[in-house]
Amino acid sequence: MVRAYVGVSGWRYPRWRGDFYPEGLVQRRELEYVAEQMTSVELNGSFYSLQRPTTYRRIAEQVPREFPVAVKGGRFVTHMKRLRDADQGLANFFASGVLTLGDRLGPFLWQLPADLAFDEEVVGGFLHRLPRDHAAVAELAARHDDKLSADRTVTEPVVDRPVRHALEPRHPSFGDPAAVRLLRDHGVALVASDSPGRWPCFDEDTADFRYVRLHGHTELYASGYAPRSLDRWAGRLRSWHAAGQDAYVYFDNDARGRAPYDAVSLLGRLARR
Repeated sequence: MVRAYVGVSGWRYPRWRGDFYPEGLVQRRELEYVAEQMTSVELNGSFYSLQRPTTYRRIAEQVPREFPVAVKGGRFVTHMKRLRDADQGLANFFASGVLTLGDRLGPFLWQLPADLAFDEEVVGGFLHRLPRDHAAVAELAARHDDKLSADRTVTEPVVDRPVRHALEPRHPSFGDPAAVRLLRDHGVALVASDSPGRWPCFDEDTADFRYVRLHGHTELYASGYAPRSLDRWAGRLRSWHAAGQDAYVYFDNDARGRAPYDAVSLLGRLARR
C-alpha cells in the first residue's frame, strides 16, 4: 500500500509546550501526542550521539505499529569521517538499538555537510556498505567495538523486512547526473531539502520512495509554510502516490513552533483529495 508519511523532525521542544502540546501534557507523552496527530516522525537526536536501546524501546512503546520512525544517521559517520573509513562507525550506530524499533523502523537519513562535494568512489563505497534489511543491520551491528557495553547494544533483528535509506547532500555537485545515477543504482532516495535558498533542493527520482525535509518557507528553521506552498507540496505528494511511491515528509521549521502545525495542515490537505 502506497502512503504519504508526514511528521516533524524531533518532538521535544520547550517552545511547543502549552502551544502545540496541550497545557499540562507531561513530557513523556509528547511523542504519543505527535503520533496521534501525524503519520510519522524523524528522530534527530541520533545524529548528535549514539542513543541507547532503552531510548528506542520507549519510542516503540509510544507509537502505533507501522508508524515509521525515520532515524537520522550519526554525524560521526557523515561529518567527522565524511563517509570515509566508516565501517566501525556504522557498526556502532546500528548496534545502538535501532533494531528495537522493529516494524516501526522507517528510513535512515544520512545528512551530509554542506562542503562535502560528490566523489563517486567515496559515496559509492558508503552506499555499498549500507544494510538493506533488518538481518543485514544485525550482521553489521554485531561488528561493534568495545566502546559499547553489552547493555548498550542490540544485535538481533525482531522482524524480517527491508530497510530504506535517504541521502541529504547539501553541495550542488550532487545534482550531477553521475551522482543521481549512483543513488539510483543503489536505490537510495535523494532528499528534496527545502531551505530558503541555503542549500540546493534536488528533485530527482532515485528510489522507490521519496524523502522530503522542509526547513522553513522563507526563514531557515523558523518560518511557517504559506497555504499555497502547502498546496503545492500536497500536489507533489499526490503525483508521487499516483506513480506508486511512498513519501516521507518532515518539517524542521521548529524554532518558532511552526513545524507541527504545518505537518497537520499538510495531512489535512491530503485527506481532502
